[in-house]
Amino acid sequence: MARQVGIAAAFSSLGPPGSRARREAIAGYVFLLPWAIGFTLFVAGPLVASAVLSFTAFDVARPPRFIGLENYINAFTTDDRFIDSLKLTFFYAIVSVPLALFGSLMLAMLLNQRLRGTSFYRTFFFLPSLTPAVAVAILWTWLLQPDVGLFNYLLSLVGIQGPKWLGSTEWAMPSLIVIALWTGIGGNRMMIFLAGLQGVPQELYDAADMDGAGTLQRFRHITLPMISPTMFFNLVLGVIAALKVFTVAFIATQGGPAFSTWFITLHIWSQAFKYLEMGYASALAWLFTLILLVLTAVQFKVAKRWVYYEGEDAR
Repeated sequence: MARQVGIAAAFSSLGPPGSRARREAIAGYVFLLPWAIGFTLFVAGPLVASAVLSFTAFDVARPPRFIGLENYINAFTTDDRFIDSLKLTFFYAIVSVPLALFGSLMLAMLLNQRLRGTSFYRTFFFLPSLTPAVAVAILWTWLLQPDVGLFNYLLSLVGIQGPKWLGSTEWAMPSLIVIALWTGIGGNRMMIFLAGLQGVPQELYDAADMDGAGTLQRFRHITLPMISPTMFFNLVLGVIAALKVFTVAFIATQGGPAFSTWFITLHIWSQAFKYLEMGYASALAWLFTLILLVLTAVQFKVAKRWVYYEGEDAR
């Protein structure tokens, strides 16, 4: 009864029956319904299911058996690959994210000069980001092939013996980082930086020129503070994307050679779909989610020291 009263009260707040506001509100809810159903079935539902399964021993063949925190404890005590995969994932993110941010910012500044053919160059640099991840992995696997790959062929022309790239424990991780930079520097990150640069008032640069400020001084004291919210936005998304790296590593190296590119996402996938330890894989996924949440919260906390929002001093 209380539920029916609540629903009736919710609809009565939309306006009197037959009113335009009520019809528009109902139409809005109708258009929202497909998304809500999809979110419930494919996002919220699996999230709740994985949270429940993380406290069970479930191998698909037998019904889930509740074991409490055993999966979480095993991740830190008996699973040797869990900590190692986290270390490799963090190393990948620590190297690739700053390089990608710097490269995207420099490219955006270059394309912000309003030179002839700028639209063509923007499209040219943006195209790699539109390539599907599987196609990127296959393409670069061929380019970096030790015997018939294009890179080693070009090196052989100048008398250099090319490395094994993706087949080498020393070069596999740098190779994946290069692939990530190729697809990431000129993609959405560059476009977001470009939008941020175009939002910097020209009057600030004119005033700096009158004061005799040089190029580096204008970049340090005007450009960087004004685009710091854009940089922070790209940083947060870049860190999350780097820590979730999966497709390229799965196709190009499958975590090898000798587990040198065994990222945490590959470890979760192998536990779930290779060994069918769904309960343990769910626990690993939630540990990874917790790490992402903590890192994001830390970034927001630290951002208060260096991110400048226009007008915040006036408040």
